[in-house]
Amino acid sequence: MKITYFGHGCLLVETARNKIIVDPFISGNALANHIDIHSISVDYILVTHAHQDHILDVETIAKNNPNAMLISNWEIVTYFEKKGIKGHPMNTGGKWNFDFGTLFCTLAHHSSSFPDGTYGGNPNGYVIKNNEKTFYIAGDTSLFLDMKLLPEITGKIDVCVLPIGDNFTMDYKQAAMASDFIQCTEVIAYHYDTFGFIKVNHEDVQHYFRSKNKNIHFITIGNHIEL
Repeated sequence: MKITYFGHGCLLVETARNKIIVDPFISGNALANHIDIHSISVDYILVTHAHQDHILDVETIAKNNPNAMLISNWEIVTYFEKKGIKGHPMNTGGKWNFDFGTLFCTLAHHSSSFPDGTYGGNPNGYVIKNNEKTFYIAGDTSLFLDMKLLPEITGKIDVCVLPIGDNFTMDYKQAAMASDFIQCTEVIAYHYDTFGFIKVNHEDVQHYFRSKNKNIHFITIGNHIEL
């Protein structure tokens, strides 16, 4: 499994069979202005919630990849289906077997509305489980105790992606606690540095995670890691 970071909450997840872009927000992110959005090829578009900084480029990605399927909650899928984008609706607690593996739709504590004020349904996280890895994308969320249930539901989580920017989500110390809850020592940081409210000191974050015997990965925008 290969993970490319496109900044903020946007990831490209490449499995053996498919490419999945998560929360496409690239064109509105000054830190990602070197990314050519039109060169991105995907099979699926996975959306955690309806805020603009997570859906801004959904329509562009879908237009450039007309066979790609949107996966999100009922409200988000319905919203984009009216724009001609085909989708698979899910909701919290459900799972579905896709050709890239089993996708678990998990809880996230946040808010969710479209830029036009339309209700965006419940925010979610996701776990992708296949014969390569079990990979948890927390979405925009606070720390919550029910995270402890995830390994019991999905099995051992190999790698997790956690927001660390504070203000709108949990901070990095809470993210370290979240990794304890889900029993995962390999963490990819996201939802940080995009704008002033969520800037973090990378050295402080890395030092803190090392003190907890955990690895946190800061992926430079446009670069990737292999899991």
